[in-house]
Amino acid sequence: MANDSLERLKSDIKLNAPARLYVFYGEEAYLRRYYLENLRKILVEDFAEAFNYHRFNAETISLQGVLDSIEALPMMAQRSMVQIDDVNFFALGEDGASYAKFFSDIPEYCTVVLVYETVEFKIDKRKKALAEVFDKATVVEFKQPSERELVSWVDRHFKKQGKQIRVDDAQYLIHRCGGTMTALLSEIGKLTAYVAEEDVTRDHIDLLVEPVLEASVFAITDAINQGRYETALQTLRTVLQKQEEPVRILGAIGGQYRRLLAAKRLLDGGKQQADLMKLCGIQIYPAKLSIEGARRLSERFCARAVELCLEADQKLKTSYDDPERVLEFLVLELAGESRNG
Repeated sequence: MANDSLERLKSDIKLNAPARLYVFYGEEAYLRRYYLENLRKILVEDFAEAFNYHRFNAETISLQGVLDSIEALPMMAQRSMVQIDDVNFFALGEDGASYAKFFSDIPEYCTVVLVYETVEFKIDKRKKALAEVFDKATVVEFKQPSERELVSWVDRHFKKQGKQIRVDDAQYLIHRCGGTMTALLSEIGKLTAYVAEEDVTRDHIDLLVEPVLEASVFAITDAINQGRYETALQTLRTVLQKQEEPVRILGAIGGQYRRLLAAKRLLDGGKQQADLMKLCGIQIYPAKLSIEGARRLSERFCARAVELCLEADQKLKTSYDDPERVLEFLVLELAGESRNG
């Protein structure tokens, strides 16, 4: 349904035929903002924006203000746009029914866009009038693209700047950035500005791109698994210096070892990378890394690593020991188990 709505939105913009009510939500902020801006371009002429573009949020919204904006005839233009950010209409009590009435009777010259960025969008079927309005709206969920789509997108952006990047290095960049298009766009800009060569490589990425927590944690677990224990400890200390919450760090380490254990058991059962992707809900590159790591490890070590992470979690939640010491001791325990196979 969400994909159908996105295709409809693309068609609306291409044909310059916007709907009267849109709902934009989803984790991929870059896509949400991209399509919002493109929609705004076909709705609002620059010279008349002050008259025909109206914006509200939870602090500025009012029944009369929204009604006046929807009903106001466009000045020196054919259309007007009303944007409302992060308002949960289902939590507004009696006012919610009034907004339902407004949104069910939007004039043909006006488009209303309800944008959810920091507030969760969820239809409450108990509020029938509002639920019916939202059911008829063009509700677009902006999901994070697949890794294949992101690789193509990254490649296109580098080529626009006269640069090239290999597929595996693009995957590495996505992994290091956490896979969000907003973060990727920023790092692509940094790389194209500072890399003099035509080819952008992994060495450039390591030098210029700050890794997200999950990428740093993979570097820690991979170093342990390969016997580079001092590197693992130093990487942990670097992560801690960034003021990352110890609970989040431990959760990421435990999550990676659970994936490695799952990968090991799948391999032993004759399964492949695609099975791990489906089981753990991960993309191609992290699945490939997990499969490669699992091939080098024993099931005994993977299972013990998960147990040690659970014990460390218990210590973090119940002891008075310094959380950073708990994490450092965990890395040392994992290193000891790794030495024993």
